[in-house]
Amino acid sequence: MPATEVVFFAEEGGSCPMIEWMDQLPEKARVKCIVRVERLAQMGHELRRPEADFLRDDIHELRVALRGIQYRMLYFYSGKRAVISHGFVKRANEVPPWEINLAIERKTQFGKDPQKHIYGG
Repeated sequence: MPATEVVFFAEEGGSCPMIEWMDQLPEKARVKCIVRVERLAQMGHELRRPEADFLRDDIHELRVALRGIQYRMLYFYSGKRAVISHGFVKRANEVPPWEINLAIERKTQFGKDPQKHIYGG
C-alpha cells in the first residue's frame, strides 16, 4: 500500500492547532503521538484499532494511551491526504461531540480551500 500524505490543518491566520497541542504534551506522550502519525502515513485507510478508529461523519481518531491518559488526534481524509484537525486528552468514555464537530467544521473549511488550510503550505 502506498504511503498516505499526512498534513496538519491550519487556521485562517496560519496557526496549527495540532502543533500547539503537541507542544504542551509531556515528552513521552508527544513521541507516542508522533509515532501514531507516522503509522497513519504508512498505513492510511488500513490503520485500525487499537491505533485508530472511525468515529462518525468521515472523522477518524488516532489513539494513544500513556499512564492511564487517553490522547486523541482527530483527522479526516481529503482525496489521498489525511488531514489532522487537532488533538485533545479524552476524559470520558466517549469522544465528546464538540470535538468531533470541530473536526467536521475544519473538514468543511479545508474542502473550500485546501492550500490555505495546510500548515506550512
